[in-house]
Amino acid sequence: MRLLVTGGAGFIGSHFVHGLLADPAGLATVTVLDALTYAGNRANLPGPGQEPRLEFIHGDIRNATLVRQLMARHDAVVHFAAESHVDRSILDGTEFVSTNVLGTQTLLEAALRAGISPFVQVSTDEVYGSIAAGSWTEEQPLAPSSPYSASKAAADLMALAYHRTHGLDVRITRCSNNYGPRQYPEKLIPLFTSRILDGQTVPLYGGGGHVRDWLHVEDHCRAIRLVLDGGRPGEVYNIGGGTELTNIELTGRLLAACGAHWDSVEHVPDRRGHDSRYSVDWSKIHHELGYTPERSFDEGLAETVAWYRNHRSWWQPTGEARA
Repeated sequence: MRLLVTGGAGFIGSHFVHGLLADPAGLATVTVLDALTYAGNRANLPGPGQEPRLEFIHGDIRNATLVRQLMARHDAVVHFAAESHVDRSILDGTEFVSTNVLGTQTLLEAALRAGISPFVQVSTDEVYGSIAAGSWTEEQPLAPSSPYSASKAAADLMALAYHRTHGLDVRITRCSNNYGPRQYPEKLIPLFTSRILDGQTVPLYGGGGHVRDWLHVEDHCRAIRLVLDGGRPGEVYNIGGGTELTNIELTGRLLAACGAHWDSVEHVPDRRGHDSRYSVDWSKIHHELGYTPERSFDEGLAETVAWYRNHRSWWQPTGEARA
Protein backbone atom coordinates (compact mmCIF):
# COMPACT_ATOMS: atom_id res chain seq x y z
CA MET A 1 0.00 0.00 0.00
CA ARG A 2 1.19 3.49 -0.88
CA LEU A 3 -0.28 5.66 1.88
CA LEU A 4 -0.70 9.44 1.99
CA VAL A 5 -0.91 10.88 5.52
CA THR A 6 -1.98 14.52 5.81
CA GLY A 7 -0.87 16.39 8.92
CA GLY A 8 1.67 13.67 9.65
CA ALA A 9 4.11 16.02 11.37
CA GLY A 10 1.56 16.90 14.04
CA PHE A 11 0.94 15.20 17.36
CA ILE A 12 -1.38 12.34 16.43
CA GLY A 13 -0.25 12.08 12.82
CA SER A 14 3.42 11.64 13.71
CA HIS A 15 2.60 8.90 16.22
CA PHE A 16 0.57 7.17 13.52
CA VAL A 17 3.46 7.38 11.04
CA HIS A 18 5.94 5.99 13.58
CA GLY A 19 3.55 3.11 14.22
CA LEU A 20 3.29 2.37 10.50
CA LEU A 21 7.05 2.34 10.06
CA ALA A 22 7.53 0.10 13.09
CA ASP A 23 4.94 -2.44 11.87
CA PRO A 24 4.99 -2.13 8.07
CA ALA A 25 2.76 -5.09 7.16
CA GLY A 26 1.49 -4.41 3.66
CA LEU A 27 3.03 -0.92 3.59
CA ALA A 28 5.22 0.00 0.62
CA THR A 29 5.66 3.73 1.25
CA VAL A 30 4.18 6.51 3.35
CA THR A 31 4.09 10.13 2.24
CA VAL A 32 3.46 12.88 4.78
CA LEU A 33 1.88 16.10 3.53
CA ASP A 34 2.10 18.82 6.16
CA ALA A 35 1.98 22.61 6.04
CA LEU A 36 4.11 22.86 9.22
CA THR A 37 1.90 25.41 10.91
CA TYR A 38 2.67 26.30 14.52
CA ALA A 39 1.58 22.83 15.78
CA GLY A 40 3.46 20.83 13.13
CA ASN A 41 7.08 19.89 13.69
CA ARG A 42 9.32 18.20 11.13
CA ALA A 43 11.42 16.88 14.01
CA ASN A 44 8.48 14.68 15.05
CA LEU A 45 9.34 12.41 12.11
CA PRO A 46 12.49 10.55 11.03
CA GLY A 47 14.93 12.90 9.38
CA PRO A 48 15.84 12.98 5.68
CA GLY A 49 17.46 9.70 4.65
CA GLN A 50 16.72 7.93 7.95
CA GLU A 51 13.72 5.98 6.68
CA PRO A 52 13.64 5.06 2.96
CA ARG A 53 9.90 4.31 3.00
CA LEU A 54 9.05 7.82 4.22
CA GLU A 55 8.67 10.87 1.99
CA PHE A 56 7.94 14.31 3.44
CA ILE A 57 6.17 17.01 1.41
CA HIS A 58 5.90 20.52 2.82
CA GLY A 59 2.58 21.71 1.46
CA ASP A 60 -1.01 22.69 2.12
CA ILE A 61 -4.06 20.45 1.70
CA ARG A 62 -5.82 23.42 0.08
CA ASN A 63 -3.31 23.38 -2.80
CA ALA A 64 -5.45 21.52 -5.34
CA THR A 65 -2.67 21.06 -7.89
CA LEU A 66 -0.28 19.54 -5.35
CA VAL A 67 -3.02 17.37 -3.85
CA ARG A 68 -4.01 15.98 -7.28
CA GLN A 69 -0.38 15.13 -8.04
CA LEU A 70 0.04 13.30 -4.76
CA MET A 71 -3.24 11.39 -4.97
CA ALA A 72 -2.29 10.06 -8.39
CA ARG A 73 0.57 8.03 -6.91
CA HIS A 74 -1.07 6.72 -3.74
CA ASP A 75 -3.57 4.00 -2.90
CA ALA A 76 -5.10 5.27 0.35
CA VAL A 77 -5.29 8.37 2.56
CA VAL A 78 -5.40 8.98 6.30
CA HIS A 79 -6.43 12.59 6.83
CA PHE A 80 -5.25 14.19 10.10
CA ALA A 81 -4.49 17.73 8.89
CA ALA A 82 -6.67 20.22 10.73
CA GLU A 83 -6.81 23.35 12.82
CA SER A 84 -7.87 21.84 16.14
CA HIS A 85 -7.69 24.23 19.10
CA VAL A 86 -11.09 25.36 20.38
CA ASP A 87 -9.86 28.57 22.02
CA ARG A 88 -8.18 29.74 18.82
CA SER A 89 -11.37 29.00 16.85
CA ILE A 90 -13.38 31.17 19.26
CA LEU A 91 -11.00 34.08 18.64
CA ASP A 92 -11.25 33.65 14.85
CA GLY A 93 -12.86 30.74 13.00
CA THR A 94 -11.67 31.70 9.51
CA GLU A 95 -8.69 29.34 9.27
CA PHE A 96 -10.76 26.53 10.76
CA VAL A 97 -13.35 26.72 8.00
CA SER A 98 -10.71 27.17 5.32
CA THR A 99 -8.48 24.27 6.40
CA ASN A 100 -10.96 21.85 7.91
CA VAL A 101 -13.81 22.24 5.42
CA LEU A 102 -12.32 23.49 2.15
CA GLY A 103 -9.09 21.55 2.67
CA THR A 104 -10.99 18.32 3.27
CA GLN A 105 -13.15 18.92 0.21
CA THR A 106 -10.03 19.47 -1.90
CA LEU A 107 -8.66 16.13 -0.70
CA LEU A 108 -11.95 14.31 -1.29
CA GLU A 109 -12.29 15.61 -4.83
CA ALA A 110 -8.74 14.59 -5.70
CA ALA A 111 -9.21 11.19 -4.03
CA LEU A 112 -12.34 10.57 -6.09
CA ARG A 113 -10.55 11.40 -9.35
CA ALA A 114 -7.57 9.20 -8.42
CA GLY A 115 -9.62 6.18 -7.32
CA ILE A 116 -8.31 6.26 -3.76
CA SER A 117 -9.56 3.52 -1.41
CA PRO A 118 -9.94 3.97 1.47
CA PHE A 119 -10.04 7.60 2.62
CA VAL A 120 -9.93 7.72 6.44
CA GLN A 121 -11.23 10.99 7.87
CA VAL A 122 -9.91 11.50 11.42
CA SER A 123 -12.47 13.48 13.40
CA THR A 124 -13.45 14.23 17.00
CA ASP A 125 -16.12 13.47 19.58
CA GLU A 126 -16.71 17.23 19.85
CA VAL A 127 -18.94 17.11 16.76
CA TYR A 128 -21.66 15.49 18.90
CA GLY A 129 -21.77 18.31 21.44
CA SER A 130 -22.34 17.81 25.14
CA ILE A 131 -24.15 14.88 26.79
CA ALA A 132 -25.39 14.96 30.39
CA ALA A 133 -25.39 11.19 30.90
CA GLY A 134 -24.64 8.08 28.88
CA SER A 135 -22.53 8.03 25.70
CA TRP A 136 -23.03 9.10 22.11
CA THR A 137 -23.28 6.37 19.49
CA GLU A 138 -22.28 6.91 15.86
CA GLU A 139 -25.95 7.48 14.91
CA GLN A 140 -26.26 10.58 17.11
CA PRO A 141 -27.09 13.75 15.12
CA LEU A 142 -24.24 16.24 15.17
CA ALA A 143 -24.58 19.30 17.42
CA PRO A 144 -21.21 21.08 17.56
CA SER A 145 -20.75 24.05 19.89
CA SER A 146 -17.53 25.77 18.78
CA PRO A 147 -16.31 26.99 15.39
CA TYR A 148 -13.68 24.22 15.58
CA SER A 149 -16.14 21.40 16.15
CA ALA A 150 -18.57 22.88 13.61
CA SER A 151 -15.82 22.85 10.98
CA LYS A 152 -15.00 19.22 11.77
CA ALA A 153 -18.69 18.28 11.61
CA ALA A 154 -18.93 19.96 8.21
CA ALA A 155 -15.86 18.03 7.02
CA ASP A 156 -17.39 14.76 8.22
CA LEU A 157 -20.64 15.46 6.39
CA MET A 158 -18.73 16.38 3.25
CA ALA A 159 -16.84 13.09 3.43
CA LEU A 160 -20.05 11.11 3.86
CA ALA A 161 -21.59 12.99 0.95
CA TYR A 162 -18.72 11.90 -1.31
CA HIS A 163 -19.42 8.32 -0.23
CA ARG A 164 -23.16 8.50 -0.79
CA THR A 165 -23.02 10.46 -4.04
CA HIS A 166 -19.88 9.08 -5.65
CA GLY A 167 -19.23 5.80 -3.83
CA LEU A 168 -15.87 6.99 -2.47
CA ASP A 169 -14.65 4.59 0.21
CA VAL A 170 -14.74 7.00 3.14
CA ARG A 171 -14.33 5.85 6.74
CA ILE A 172 -14.62 8.30 9.64
CA THR A 173 -13.14 8.00 13.13
CA ARG A 174 -14.25 10.18 16.04
CA CYS A 175 -11.96 10.09 19.06
CA SER A 176 -12.09 11.37 22.60
CA ASN A 177 -9.41 13.64 24.11
CA ASN A 178 -5.90 12.48 23.18
CA TYR A 179 -2.78 12.81 25.31
CA GLY A 180 0.82 11.62 25.12
CA PRO A 181 4.33 12.81 24.24
CA ARG A 182 4.90 15.50 21.59
CA GLN A 183 1.51 17.19 21.95
CA TYR A 184 1.76 20.95 21.33
CA PRO A 185 1.41 22.78 24.68
CA GLU A 186 -1.92 24.45 24.06
CA LYS A 187 -4.11 21.44 24.95
CA LEU A 188 -4.86 20.81 28.63
CA ILE A 189 -2.37 18.10 29.62
CA PRO A 190 0.75 19.48 27.89
CA LEU A 191 -0.20 23.07 28.75
CA PHE A 192 -0.66 22.36 32.44
CA THR A 193 2.37 20.07 32.60
CA SER A 194 4.73 22.52 30.91
CA ARG A 195 3.49 25.50 32.92
CA ILE A 196 3.79 23.66 36.23
CA LEU A 197 7.29 22.44 35.33
CA ASP A 198 8.16 26.06 34.45
CA GLY A 199 6.95 27.30 37.84
CA GLN A 200 3.88 29.01 36.39
CA THR A 201 0.22 28.87 37.38
CA VAL A 202 -2.32 26.95 35.32
CA PRO A 203 -5.72 28.33 34.20
CA LEU A 204 -8.65 26.12 35.21
CA TYR A 205 -11.90 27.05 33.48
CA GLY A 206 -14.90 27.71 35.74
CA GLY A 207 -15.27 25.26 38.57
CA GLY A 208 -13.34 22.53 36.75
CA GLY A 209 -16.35 20.23 36.53
CA HIS A 210 -16.21 19.61 32.77
CA VAL A 211 -15.82 15.91 32.00
CA ARG A 212 -13.66 14.40 29.26
CA ASP A 213 -12.70 10.84 28.31
CA TRP A 214 -8.94 10.44 27.93
CA LEU A 215 -7.36 8.36 25.16
CA HIS A 216 -3.65 7.65 24.84
CA VAL A 217 -2.39 8.61 21.40
CA GLU A 218 -0.95 5.13 20.78
CA ASP A 219 -4.34 3.51 21.43
CA HIS A 220 -5.92 6.03 19.08
CA CYS A 221 -3.42 5.24 16.34
CA ARG A 222 -3.97 1.51 16.73
CA ALA A 223 -7.70 2.06 16.29
CA ILE A 224 -7.16 4.16 13.16
CA ARG A 225 -5.00 1.40 11.70
CA LEU A 226 -7.82 -1.08 12.36
CA VAL A 227 -10.26 1.16 10.51
CA LEU A 228 -7.79 1.65 7.65
CA ASP A 229 -7.25 -2.08 7.28
CA GLY A 230 -10.70 -3.47 8.06
CA GLY A 231 -13.31 -0.74 8.42
CA ARG A 232 -16.43 -0.62 6.26
CA PRO A 233 -16.96 2.05 3.58
CA GLY A 234 -19.29 4.85 4.62
CA GLU A 235 -19.11 3.99 8.31
CA VAL A 236 -18.28 6.07 11.38
CA TYR A 237 -16.28 4.57 14.27
CA ASN A 238 -16.10 6.15 17.72
CA ILE A 239 -12.78 5.66 19.56
CA GLY A 240 -12.70 6.04 23.34
CA GLY A 241 -10.08 5.64 26.03
CA GLY A 242 -12.25 4.49 28.92
CA THR A 243 -11.12 7.07 31.50
CA GLU A 244 -13.59 9.86 32.26
CA LEU A 245 -12.34 12.62 34.56
CA THR A 246 -13.47 16.09 35.49
CA ASN A 247 -10.92 18.75 34.67
CA ILE A 248 -10.35 19.38 38.37
CA GLU A 249 -9.67 15.65 38.94
CA LEU A 250 -7.20 15.67 36.07
CA THR A 251 -5.57 18.83 37.42
CA GLY A 252 -5.05 17.12 40.77
CA ARG A 253 -3.32 14.19 39.10
CA LEU A 254 -1.06 16.52 37.09
CA LEU A 255 -0.12 18.51 40.19
CA ALA A 256 0.81 15.31 41.99
CA ALA A 257 2.81 14.01 39.03
CA CYS A 258 4.74 17.28 38.81
CA GLY A 259 5.28 17.65 42.56
CA ALA A 260 3.22 20.84 42.75
CA HIS A 261 0.30 22.06 44.89
CA TRP A 262 -3.09 23.70 44.43
CA ASP A 263 -1.62 27.18 44.80
CA SER A 264 -0.40 26.64 41.22
CA VAL A 265 -4.03 26.68 40.00
CA GLU A 266 -5.76 29.88 38.92
CA HIS A 267 -9.53 29.68 38.39
CA VAL A 268 -10.50 31.69 35.31
CA PRO A 269 -13.89 32.51 33.72
CA ASP A 270 -15.38 29.65 31.78
CA ARG A 271 -14.87 29.39 28.02
CA ARG A 272 -17.76 30.52 25.85
CA GLY A 273 -19.91 27.62 24.65
CA HIS A 274 -17.96 25.18 26.83
CA ASP A 275 -19.49 21.67 26.55
CA SER A 276 -19.97 20.12 29.98
CA ARG A 277 -19.30 16.48 29.09
CA TYR A 278 -18.15 14.35 26.17
CA SER A 279 -18.55 10.59 26.13
CA VAL A 280 -18.60 8.23 23.15
CA ASP A 281 -19.84 4.66 22.94
CA TRP A 282 -17.00 2.74 21.25
CA SER A 283 -18.67 -0.69 21.28
CA LYS A 284 -18.98 -0.66 17.46
CA ILE A 285 -15.23 -0.60 16.79
CA HIS A 286 -14.72 -3.08 19.62
CA HIS A 287 -17.17 -5.63 18.21
CA GLU A 288 -16.35 -5.12 14.52
CA LEU A 289 -12.59 -4.64 14.61
CA GLY A 290 -11.47 -5.85 18.03
CA TYR A 291 -10.36 -2.49 19.43
CA THR A 292 -9.81 -2.11 23.16
CA PRO A 293 -7.62 0.58 24.75
CA GLU A 294 -4.44 -0.97 26.14
CA ARG A 295 -2.71 1.91 27.94
CA SER A 296 -3.83 2.53 31.52
CA PHE A 297 -4.34 6.22 32.20
CA ASP A 298 -2.12 6.26 35.28
CA GLU A 299 0.76 4.69 33.35
CA GLY A 300 0.22 6.87 30.29
CA LEU A 301 -0.01 10.09 32.27
CA ALA A 302 3.15 9.34 34.25
CA GLU A 303 5.00 8.57 31.02
CA THR A 304 3.70 11.77 29.41
CA VAL A 305 4.70 14.02 32.32
CA ALA A 306 8.15 12.39 32.35
CA TRP A 307 8.53 13.07 28.64
CA TYR A 308 7.82 16.80 29.06
CA ARG A 309 10.14 16.95 32.07
CA ASN A 310 12.95 15.38 30.02
CA HIS A 311 12.34 17.27 26.76
CA ARG A 312 12.22 20.92 27.74
CA SER A 313 14.05 21.87 24.55
CA TRP A 314 11.08 20.57 22.55
CA TRP A 315 8.38 22.65 24.24
CA GLN A 316 10.06 25.70 25.79
CA PRO A 317 10.77 27.46 22.44
CA THR A 318 7.00 27.55 21.73
CA GLY A 319 6.44 30.06 24.53
CA GLU A 320 3.01 28.55 25.21
CA ALA A 321 3.94 27.45 28.73
CA ARG A 322 4.85 31.01 29.67
CA ALA A 323 1.99 32.76 27.86
